[in-house]
Amino acid sequence: MASILDPQARGRFILVGAGPGDPGLLTVRAVEALKRADVVVHDGLIDLRVLDLAPADAHRISVAKQRARHTLPQEAINALIVAHVRTGSIVVRLKGGDPFIFGRGGEEVEAVRAAGLPVEVIPGVSAALGCAAEAMLPLTHRDHSSAVSFVAGQCKGMADQDWSGLAGKGRTLVIYMGVATCPDIADKLMADGVAPDMPVAVLEKGTLDGSRAMKTLLADLGPMVEREKVQSPAIIVVGEVVDLSDAADKLARWAKMAAAAA
Repeated sequence: MASILDPQARGRFILVGAGPGDPGLLTVRAVEALKRADVVVHDGLIDLRVLDLAPADAHRISVAKQRARHTLPQEAINALIVAHVRTGSIVVRLKGGDPFIFGRGGEEVEAVRAAGLPVEVIPGVSAALGCAAEAMLPLTHRDHSSAVSFVAGQCKGMADQDWSGLAGKGRTLVIYMGVATCPDIADKLMADGVAPDMPVAVLEKGTLDGSRAMKTLLADLGPMVEREKVQSPAIIVVGEVVDLSDAADKLARWAKMAAAAA
């Protein structure tokens, strides 16, 4: 069977992880796929330098999503992809980070396979890995953490999810899409037994121009995000490994505020 990256093999869907932002973090295979694309369906946060890797005449379609406001519902995106593949186009679907980590990539693959069309998935550097690396923050460490978990901070039914045991001594928790709900996240974790003074890092716009890495305590997560006017995209890392990072330390300010409140 022809390789899915064979330019002669038409009518194909290639789901590509675009990494956390910096084009230098794309895989070689992702670049090869982009160069052969007839249609590029992409998220709103994909760097323009990544999109420029596709042929100039490739049809670029943004399906940007923001909190509570989507350009197209997911079902319509699935139908759009299937329709273009059926015309014989090589359709590259670009998703930030890795497409199988909170990217709904699984839903799109299911839709295309259900239509009987060929699919390839090219993984990408996840936001968690890329942003943590930039901040010199190891998500696991022999002396500090033997486990790491990923959760979504604004997925369906957050209040009903059981996060107990995911953060704490010897464990690291990485929270995607948590900026808007970070006060609730902090309350939830503390209610589940995580210490209020557990180190937390907020990694904003990782690997992109204007990126920031900030460190505080769990009890100060919501106030710090508000003080620093943190904006998405950003990830939150909870765990002792945060103290190993290059994140700018906001703890002194928090301690001063706590002392004044007392």
